[in-house]
Amino acid sequence: MSAIDDLPSLRDIIREHSLSARKSLGQNFLLDLNLTARIARAAGPLEDSTVIEVGPGPGGLTRALLAMGAKRVIAIERDERAIDALAYIVKRYPGRIEIVHGDAQHFDPRALLDGGKAKIVANLPYNIATQLLVDWLSIEPWPPWYDTMVLMFQREVAERIVAREDEEAYGRLAVLANWRAETKILFDISPAAFVPQPKVTSSVVRLIPRVSPEPCDRRMLERVAAAAFGQRRKMLRQSLKSLSVDPARLAAAADIDATRRAETIPVTGFVAMARELADIRSTK
Repeated sequence: MSAIDDLPSLRDIIREHSLSARKSLGQNFLLDLNLTARIARAAGPLEDSTVIEVGPGPGGLTRALLAMGAKRVIAIERDERAIDALAYIVKRYPGRIEIVHGDAQHFDPRALLDGGKAKIVANLPYNIATQLLVDWLSIEPWPPWYDTMVLMFQREVAERIVAREDEEAYGRLAVLANWRAETKILFDISPAAFVPQPKVTSSVVRLIPRVSPEPCDRRMLERVAAAAFGQRRKMLRQSLKSLSVDPARLAAAADIDATRRAETIPVTGFVAMARELADIRSTK
């Protein structure tokens, strides 16, 4: 018996279905059900929630979400072997779990949400984790169809998500993430908790969408951040030249000195420069 339910152990499920982790799919299975329960709890009360999970694998986090009372779990799984392995959870929790066989990068769950909000809770496959996050942060119109994300990343990626100006990990991802969401690393998970063991520590990150981020065109924000951090060791007066506008004008709009470097500029500064860039482009 597991720590959270009366279902077989995850190791037994993996053995029965020959569900060895595949590097090509970025799979590392988290088998400690106490840890999966901790991740589920981090998403807040689940009783009235629909939860989107990506890459359930043998179902450790899926089981925790359901055991914690999730009203409904929509699990998106690309690996056909795992689809078969998850059948035991479907039988145990009838009517509360839907398995979608597909690629999360090309799946829009809104048709399954009946206009309601969802939570995204997932131990993301490492090879698509950052791109999935960027996609979810780039949803238009904003606010999005989810009200919380609790996601696991490699520690290095997690630090890039939550970083603030003047921190080494601060970059384009942090600007986008912290413009549109409140971000926080909740806790770390040792490599020893996974099968196979990754070479790095993992971190669970919570992102709560801001209902009303500072107004600006997301595409312009991404362009300014890409230009600034593309030459992060150079001053803005040099790095922003790639935008084909006067860098001094963008810096002045943000009330910052054009001799500063990208890593010293807060998100609000990038937003102000993005607004100015949009104004310049609209008059051309």
